[in-house]
Amino acid sequence: MRIVFMGTPDFAVPTLSEIVGRGHEVVAVYTRAPAPAGRRGLDLTPSPVHAVAERFGLPVFTPKSLKGEEAADAFRAHEADVAVVVAYGLILPQAILDAPRLGCLNLHGSLLPRWRGAAPIQRAIMAGDRETGVAVMQMEAGLDTGPVGLVERIPIGPDMTAGELHDRMMVIGADLMGRALAALERGGLAFTPQPATGVEYAAKIEKAETRIDWSKPAQEVHDRIRGLSPFPGAWFPLGAEEARVKVLRSTLVEGSAAPGTVLDNRLTIACGAGAVRLVELQKAGKQPMGAETFLRGNKLAPGSQLT
Repeated sequence: MRIVFMGTPDFAVPTLSEIVGRGHEVVAVYTRAPAPAGRRGLDLTPSPVHAVAERFGLPVFTPKSLKGEEAADAFRAHEADVAVVVAYGLILPQAILDAPRLGCLNLHGSLLPRWRGAAPIQRAIMAGDRETGVAVMQMEAGLDTGPVGLVERIPIGPDMTAGELHDRMMVIGADLMGRALAALERGGLAFTPQPATGVEYAAKIEKAETRIDWSKPAQEVHDRIRGLSPFPGAWFPLGAEEARVKVLRSTLVEGSAAPGTVLDNRLTIACGAGAVRLVELQKAGKQPMGAETFLRGNKLAPGSQLT
C-alpha cells in the first residue's frame, strides 16, 4: 500500500522499520522539526524518526502545523491509501484524517479506553495497573476515541519501569501495526467501537508530581518511582542545598517508622505504610548508580530523615 508515516520519537522507529520491511511504499514521512540540542542548545537535531527515514531514503516533511488548506492539499497530493500515526506530536485536523483512502491508523500504548491521552505508559504504572497493551485504532477527531482494530495485551511486572515497558511496547506495537496493515490490505480489518465505560485520561506528567511523597503508602511510592523512571524521574532533595536525587529503581520491603526515615544502611526508607528500598539513584550531572555506590559519597545514617 501507499503509506504516509507520521511519528517522532524512538517509540515510533520500530513501526516505521516494520512497514518498510513488509514492502509497503512509504510515500512520505511526517515528523516534528529538528529541535535544539547539545550543551548550548545551538545544534538542531533531527527526530529519531527523521534520522531513520533519511537512512531509508524516504522523503521527510516537518511542518510546524497541519492546519489550513495548503497543508491539506500537500497531504492529499501523496495519494496515500492509509496514514500510520505513532506518537507524532501534532493534532491532525479533519481534512488530514479524511485524506487517505482508508483513513488514519494510530498505534496507542494502552488498553483503550483506559489511558487515553499523552502519558499512557507512565500513568498505567503509576496507577499500579498489572496489565496494559498496545492498540491499533482508527483515528477520528476526538482524543483517542476511535474504534479499535487490533489489541495486544502486555503484563506489567511488579518492578517494571516505564522505560522497560516502553521498550517492550514499541517492539510489540510495530508487529501489531504490521499485522493490522496486512489485514487492512485484504479488507479484513474490523473495527470495534470503544466502550463508554472505563475511560481514564493519561494527562501529561507535571513537575509537581515528580517529587516523592514519603507519607504515601509504600506501594504508591514504589509505583510512582517506576512509573517515572527513567524520565522525568521521581526525586527527593538531599542536603542543605536540597540537590535533587532521582530514584530510578526501588523495591518494596517491610519496615515502619516516621515517613522519610532512613531505616538501615541499605537505603530502606519508611513510608506512610510499609517501606521501600532505593536500588538505583542518580544525582544531577552524574551517571545512575546503585545504592551502595551512592552511600559512599552521601552519608545517610539510619535514623536520618528525608523530606
